[in-house]
Amino acid sequence: MNRPPSTFVAVFCTKEVVIAAIALVGIGLHLILRFGPGAIDTVLGFPAHAVPLFVALAGGVPLLLGLARHLARREFSADLLAGVSIVTSAVLGEYLAGTLVVLMLSGGQALEAYAVRRASFALEALARRMPSRAHRKQDGAVTEIPLESVAVGDLLVVFPHETCPVDAVVAEGHSTMDESYLTGEPYVLSKVVGSAVLSGAINGNGALTIRAEKTAVDSRYAKIMQVMRESEQRRPALRRLGDQIGAVYTPLAVALALIAWAASGEAQRFLAVLVVATPCPLLIGIPVAIIGSVSLAARRGIIIKDPAVLEKIDTCRTAIFDKTGTLTYGHPELTEVLPGDGFTRDEVLAAVASLERYSRHPLATATIAAAGKTGLKLADAAEVSERPGEGLRGTIGGRAVQVTSRKKLVAQSPTFAATLPPLSGGLECVAQIDGQYGATFRYRDEPRAEGKAFIGHLKPHHGFDRVLLVSGDRESEVRYLAEKVGITEVRAGQSPEQKLALVREETKKAGTVFLGDGINDAPALTAATVGIAFGQGSDVTAEAAGAVILESSLERVDELLHIGKRMRAIALQTAIGGMALSLIGMLLAAGGYLPPVAGAVAQEVIDVGAVLNALRASLTPRVLTDFKTTR
Repeated sequence: MNRPPSTFVAVFCTKEVVIAAIALVGIGLHLILRFGPGAIDTVLGFPAHAVPLFVALAGGVPLLLGLARHLARREFSADLLAGVSIVTSAVLGEYLAGTLVVLMLSGGQALEAYAVRRASFALEALARRMPSRAHRKQDGAVTEIPLESVAVGDLLVVFPHETCPVDAVVAEGHSTMDESYLTGEPYVLSKVVGSAVLSGAINGNGALTIRAEKTAVDSRYAKIMQVMRESEQRRPALRRLGDQIGAVYTPLAVALALIAWAASGEAQRFLAVLVVATPCPLLIGIPVAIIGSVSLAARRGIIIKDPAVLEKIDTCRTAIFDKTGTLTYGHPELTEVLPGDGFTRDEVLAAVASLERYSRHPLATATIAAAGKTGLKLADAAEVSERPGEGLRGTIGGRAVQVTSRKKLVAQSPTFAATLPPLSGGLECVAQIDGQYGATFRYRDEPRAEGKAFIGHLKPHHGFDRVLLVSGDRESEVRYLAEKVGITEVRAGQSPEQKLALVREETKKAGTVFLGDGINDAPALTAATVGIAFGQGSDVTAEAAGAVILESSLERVDELLHIGKRMRAIALQTAIGGMALSLIGMLLAAGGYLPPVAGAVAQEVIDVGAVLNALRASLTPRVLTDFKTTR
């Protein structure tokens, strides 16, 4: 499995950084050769001081090819002005001016690449934990093989404290595994024969023999890396705001340059206007504002995976929330155990809690905690199975125990329908012991204390027109939460496919923010204008989201909304203010008062001002959120 390059190599050895370095060195050599002592006059008949600039301009050819591809697709963005300026300066022999523009353009693109790479640093660190080899057990012998050679059905040995290489099922042995890197849940789970194990989980003190259920490329870790590679190859719309402004600014600048040329008859004025017009407040200022906001968000425990989130979030007008783990704490508590005939509460609770120790289901923790409060002694399982559609099965103390849903139990044995207690408004599961109805377990996941204030805060303070609650849970449970937090629009019983369809439909009408934390939220997170995931959810969810809130807190969500709004305001100030100054310079250049090189220097001064203003986005404001004051 290919590992990503180190962060240093990925950030500082990109095409854009190399081109910027060549331009910077070229300008430096030019100044030394032209003004330094003992300067060389000519090289192969050319002025010596111009040679470094030839090289620097040649280094900008990849940038021009990229701009040509955009032009072929009829994408007219602000950086096209920079491309026209580079070509014109080369034709007119204004090599220094052209090299300065190459430096500006490549510098802005390098900053953009840096923002993207910084956002994916945590994922790279996670990917580096993946082993490159596995220990295959065959005919009683253990041999080391490349990870790519693992086949479905292979028996593999995972030694103590090693990382599990593929998704598999335990065939022999007993140990524990830390899956917190994958699930976000800070628990160490016991593993016995029949337990499922995930690639990337860290083994405990015991050796395990596992049977591979997926190859390395299909396992959980490989999915993370695949999403990483796709996200790196997909250019995020970092300059979406800049491109929108540039769509108006670019033709205006070109028209003014053509008028200056036609009126004066001097091609130099055409170049001078374009050099001053080069929209570096867009090419550099906006990426700097984005990087600063990404840094500020990271200090607040908010990971911005797609920097375009910061541009889009303030334009969204519909907020859609999943229920469990977002507006609730995601930690349901066991409120009732209703035993069946022939069973006692403690008997069933002890058996089910013993089995739930081997499950990652959200209700498992609540069951184990309830058994612990009661002081019940839990037993080890002889074997465990938790396959989709079958619920959780295992053998506890020689008895067959199954934990599943009411719907699945009735479908499996219709006679149980009359035995089960009536539905309530909360969450539930049912248990079978030796084929007999054992008990119904009822749970309640309470709303977050700040939920009602946060929902009431969205419309007046962030401009949302609609707020929806969407969940796969039953209507009664979803309505209960909606009333508690003040949401009137509810969609209950929604499958992942239905959530996805709903988000797509709402996104067509207006920009959408979707907040979720479960694997079933991943498709909706991807389809939303802005997808926000709580960090306690799954790795798949975090991959699908544009922003990840490491601390499950609605206050952090409010901070993200404010950071995005502030970033957009600073970016607009930087862009419009910088271009207003550029417009003054363009008029001076059109009148012949600014030659190309002087225009390039003037543009650099404007750039410094734009960058300094954009850097404000990285500073923590006195008030980052006004959410607390509304509680």
